[in-house]
Amino acid sequence: MFLPIIAQAPTVQELFRPQEVRPLPGRLNQVPLFNSNSPELVFTEGILLSTFPPQGMQNPQAHLNYQFHGEFAVFLHHLADSIGAKDDRTFYLGFIVGNPGKRPATVTVRQAASFLTRPDAGFITLPDLVPNPLGWVYSGPGSRLTDFLLRGGRQDLGLTSLTIPPGTERVLLNQPIPTQKVGVTRNARSVVLRLYADQPVYAASLGLFATLEPDGTETPPSLQRWQNILRQGNLAGPRDLAPTPLDVPPGQFRYGRVSGVALGTRWQANLTDPAQNTLAIPAPGRAISYGISLLVRGRMGTGQDQTAPMLVRYPDTAYRSHGNYIVQYSLTLPLVNRRSATQRVVVGLESPLKTDVNEGGLRFWQPPARQIFFRGTVRVRYIDDTGLPRVRDSHLVLQRGQKAEPLVTMNIAPGQKRLVQVSLLYPPDATPPQMLTILTEPNSGNE
Repeated sequence: MFLPIIAQAPTVQELFRPQEVRPLPGRLNQVPLFNSNSPELVFTEGILLSTFPPQGMQNPQAHLNYQFHGEFAVFLHHLADSIGAKDDRTFYLGFIVGNPGKRPATVTVRQAASFLTRPDAGFITLPDLVPNPLGWVYSGPGSRLTDFLLRGGRQDLGLTSLTIPPGTERVLLNQPIPTQKVGVTRNARSVVLRLYADQPVYAASLGLFATLEPDGTETPPSLQRWQNILRQGNLAGPRDLAPTPLDVPPGQFRYGRVSGVALGTRWQANLTDPAQNTLAIPAPGRAISYGISLLVRGRMGTGQDQTAPMLVRYPDTAYRSHGNYIVQYSLTLPLVNRRSATQRVVVGLESPLKTDVNEGGLRFWQPPARQIFFRGTVRVRYIDDTGLPRVRDSHLVLQRGQKAEPLVTMNIAPGQKRLVQVSLLYPPDATPPQMLTILTEPNSGNE
């Protein structure tokens, strides 16, 4: 008789690393971001996000009355589900721009990228750290999208600029989210546009099913259909669960999904010691960490909330842009070794256990939880141990409670300065916060 072998769940050990945790210097820029991410899962046709004025609209509560002028960005992420919608037709994601002025308005597309889960960027299991020099390593549309943008990529989505006559609207994006046609019942599309408007304009993201012709073929929605849903439609559904007010006492808390205009698309900073222009590496066996995408109830004891404020939003959506999705972090670390011996220094990104208070260090799990909290490319520019400039792109997967993966390791001589630059776009399927950590390995120098 053979007894069945029962797999034992690994024993989880909580690890505490005493260290310094610092707020991230710098701040978000002032570029508005049209952020359409609620409802994430869409069953019905309707308005996803409209900044058009409410006057003359059949459902005025669906319009937030905000104009874009100059530089602005667009982030769209939505899922279509043919079973939930009870409709096998292809669902289309539209982005239209309206000109309320008396002169033509031109919107220039400076950068554009759009990926589907299927067939463009399916979720696959990857090692924690994989070299990614060519951008061929990704898992999911958020991972591929942010890698593509980090490299300065630009897709041809049909238009490089769009001129809108006075008092009219034009379609800038009309993209399918296929389900049955690619052999799935649920699919997602992620889009980022970096735009410039030479006159004030309004914008809206909308959802419509394809028109089914008598011969069974499908045609994309026309400009007239997009205009009709803008003026006569209501908010698309089903609605996501409403967020918890930010100032409630500790307890159950829901951040909510974002739908509105957030303020900020880039965070640039020099990471230095107070009143210095360099950052001294920690003592052997010690670390210094800076928060990435810190947020309410996850400020890691720094008191810093990095999330973008919402200029306009729907009442049942997030109070702030929690997660700072597709915000680009560009961080410079002018490291210096002020010790008397060469030190081995690691720079990495990690996902410690979230806290809002100063605990004197960071907590981790060994092994980390199965939930993936970060999945995307991180670029490091640095001077290597031979004095040569290097660029290292790595695809990083972090699970909840996971210690830093080494993005770069350097041997820094006494008195030597070493410049390191870390760049990433915060991936749409990540869960904040993360920590950028500078760690000096124990016993790396004999002093």
